Amino acid sequence: MKKALFFFLTAMLLGSAFEAPAENLGDLRIVGSMELTHAGQFRVEYLDGGCSLISINGGGRFLLVPEGREPPQQAGQDVVVLRQPIQNIYLAATSAMCLLNALDALERVTLSGAKAEGWYIENARAAMESGAMAYAGKYSAPDYELLMAKNCGLAIESTMIYHAPEVKEKLEDLGIPVLVERSSYEAHPLGRTEWIKLYGLLLGKEKLAGDLFREQAVYLDRIPVENTGKTVAFFYIGSSGKAVARRSGDYVTKMIELAGGNYVFTGLGDGDSAAGSVNLEMERFYSEAKNADFVIYNSSIDGEMRTMDELLAKSHLLAGFQAVENGNVWRTSKNLFQETTEFGLMISEMHRIFTGDVDDSTDLNFFDRLR
Repeated sequence: MKKALFFFLTAMLLGSAFEAPAENLGDLRIVGSMELTHAGQFRVEYLDGGCSLISINGGGRFLLVPEGREPPQQAGQDVVVLRQPIQNIYLAATSAMCLLNALDALERVTLSGAKAEGWYIENARAAMESGAMAYAGKYSAPDYELLMAKNCGLAIESTMIYHAPEVKEKLEDLGIPVLVERSSYEAHPLGRTEWIKLYGLLLGKEKLAGDLFREQAVYLDRIPVENTGKTVAFFYIGSSGKAVARRSGDYVTKMIELAGGNYVFTGLGDGDSAAGSVNLEMERFYSEAKNADFVIYNSSIDGEMRTMDELLAKSHLLAGFQAVENGNVWRTSKNLFQETTEFGLMISEMHRIFTGDVDDSTDLNFFDRLR
C-alpha cells in the first residue's frame, strides 16, 4: 500500500514493548501468524490445534482457545486464557464499538462503559435503549455486581485503565480477563482500522474482518501519491473562546497528509504527549490559519453546525479567513472518533474535497460544506 510506507516504517522504528514469545504452552507449536500491514501494537501467532497467541504491545499475552478444546495445563500465569465463544463483553474502550458493529457482533457486547447518549453509533444506542446492552459504569468505576451477574467474559479497556490500576486488578481477581485496547497508539490511521482483525479473531469472524479492512485499504491505494499543495485547518472553537486544533503528528493530521493536504499548524503540541488536541490563543490561531485553502470544522466535538452564519458566530475573526471567503469551509458530519472502521473512505473523501472533486450535488459520508 504505497502511501503507507513512511508511517509503517515509523511504527517499526518506534521500538516494541512486546514480550518474548511465551513459554509453557505445552505441546502447542506456532504454525503461522496474522498478516498485518499497518498495525504495530498487536500481533497474532497461530498455534496448532486452532489456538492463537495474541500479544499486545506492553499489554501482555492471551491464549485464545477454540470452543471444545482445553488449554495446555502448563500455560503459565503470564498468559491469560480466553475461551471461545466470548460472550457478555464489557466495552469501556469506545473506539472499538464501531469495529464490533461492523462485524455484526453487538450481541456479544451486553455491557457498556458509556451511556446511550454517549454513542453516535446507531446500533449501539438502540441496543442500550432496548436493554440488550446495559450501562455497567465507566472504566474507573464499573458495576462489579452487574458484571458478575451477567457473567462477563471479557473487559475491553482503553489505556485510561492504567490510571485506575486497582480496577483492572479487581476485574482480574473476579476472573474477568482484561484486554487493554491500544489502537490509538498506532502510527498510521489504518493501523487503528486494522484492529478489526483482532476482534474478528476473538469473535470467530476473521474472514469478514479481513474483507472489511481490505475495503478501506483500497480507498487509500486509489489516492494519487502527489501532494495537492493545499493547506488545511482542522479545529473547533471551545467554550472558552479559544481554538482547539489537533496536535501535529496526530492521526487526524496524518489523514489530511494521506489525502494530499498539508496541515496548516506546524510544531503544535508535545510530540510525546498522548493528548490529541491543543488549545490555541486566537492571535496565533488567526495568524497561522487565516490563509488556509480549506477549513474543516470539527463539529463532532462542538455539536451540530450547518450554516456559515453559525460558524461566524463562534468568532468574528473567522470572517477574515481565505477559506470562508472562497466557500471552502466544511464540517465533520459524524463523530470521527467513533468511525475507526471507515478511515480509508474518510481519507478518500478528504482527497476529493482538496482536489475539487465535489459539487453542490455531492453527497459525502463524513463531511458537509457550510453555506
